[in-house]
Amino acid sequence: MKFTFAARPDGTPDAMAFAVGKDGLSALQLPLEQSVLITTAAAAARFEGKTGQTFQTFVSEGDDVVQIILTGIGSGKRQDMETAGGAIIAKLMTSGARHLAISGQGLKADQTARLAFGAKLRTWRIDKYRTTMPENQKPTLEAITVLDDDLGSSKGWQDLSAVADGVSLTRELVSEPANVIYPESFVARCEELKDLGVEISVLGQDEMEKLGMGALLGVSQGSVRPPRMLAMRWDGTGGAQKKPLALVGKGVTFDTGGISLKPPGGMEDMKWDMGGAGAVAGTMKALAGRKAKAHVVGICGLVENMPDGNAQRPGDVVTSMSGQTIEVINTDAEGRLVLCDALHWTQETFEPEVVINLATLTGAIIVSLGNEHAGCFSNDDSLSEKLLDAGKNAGDPLWRFPLTAAYDKQINSPIADMKNVGGKGAGSITAAQFLQRYIQDGVKWAHLDIAGMVWADKPGPVWDKGATGFGVRLLDQYVADNFE
Repeated sequence: MKFTFAARPDGTPDAMAFAVGKDGLSALQLPLEQSVLITTAAAAARFEGKTGQTFQTFVSEGDDVVQIILTGIGSGKRQDMETAGGAIIAKLMTSGARHLAISGQGLKADQTARLAFGAKLRTWRIDKYRTTMPENQKPTLEAITVLDDDLGSSKGWQDLSAVADGVSLTRELVSEPANVIYPESFVARCEELKDLGVEISVLGQDEMEKLGMGALLGVSQGSVRPPRMLAMRWDGTGGAQKKPLALVGKGVTFDTGGISLKPPGGMEDMKWDMGGAGAVAGTMKALAGRKAKAHVVGICGLVENMPDGNAQRPGDVVTSMSGQTIEVINTDAEGRLVLCDALHWTQETFEPEVVINLATLTGAIIVSLGNEHAGCFSNDDSLSEKLLDAGKNAGDPLWRFPLTAAYDKQINSPIADMKNVGGKGAGSITAAQFLQRYIQDGVKWAHLDIAGMVWADKPGPVWDKGATGFGVRLLDQYVADNFE
């Protein structure tokens, strides 16, 4: 989608959108011949400018017929504007309109930029595998012109557009089927980040074997797809920030459950079990794209969990890179096995003071929080508060859960240092307790369980049905607030 900023549109657009605040319809004066007719009709249709509310009509403008859409911005706060921008696209994406003009009339520069940001987020969709799509379902919108007299909104737009590009990469990785995205091809997709200045390095199976990553390799041993450890580094500080912030993502590109096989119903959804790694990759693209003044490394532990004759068995004992041993009770609790080696290697290699890992780790988090929040677990109150604030501001909400030694007894093993699952209760918490055993003294750490957030069964404010891109806006906001 092509976005441009201009004082006036080039030619007559097919559709024009105007933002209206709550109870602001009576004061709205549109630069159109039939302004009074539009506002009268909108009032009759009970349009009140509530966040995300829309009103559509057609009017004649000179010799042309133009589709008009009013979008509600509520109180005009950040998320109100993004939701309003998304609502415009939801109405117009397949409407037949090709050129949309979004008016910044009556808005501040940052509000206009946020309106455009929400619109760009909502334009993403994946149709590449649909060859028989009906014409009326195909996207028609090709260009969006944001109308701003002094072009002040275009300054903030550059950074927001880069973040939207990062979200798009995450959605792409999460949406692709597992025969297209697997450890090697995931790495290949991320090679594009080199063009933005991101340094990329990769560990293959041989290197991981030499390092003793028995936990991660145990998960991958049932698959013909070899594992990869992907490391991406962005340093926008010129070396001033010595120790990087570390972002670590679970990248199980397909999860059958292994020998502890999942039920067949819904197993196709497990292509998005690499949502944590996808969020890390998208965040790295966002940070590099907007030239963030921060030093960040993004680590993705990439494996496929399959149940062949060489697959890991329940009851096996593996030795992680840290030297700690794990009794594998359930091969479908594989994400923590991948992450524990990725976390240890990250700390040993980059010596970060702050580590944040993201993972579609447990179904239990969905039982607890549904699809409204991701779970946050942390060994540091300040870090947790900063992440919760960033999530609230960015639109990727988190909810904090406890971490205490009382839960440790559930994962103690009679024959190894720990088991990879606890009892029936507190499944998300015991998974976090497992990961905490791999965090070195003095390191501030947070684990985000995003299992309920990476995929949506119905459209949302700034995403269509499918991959949401959850985590990118959150992490970008956290970096902006605390490292720049």
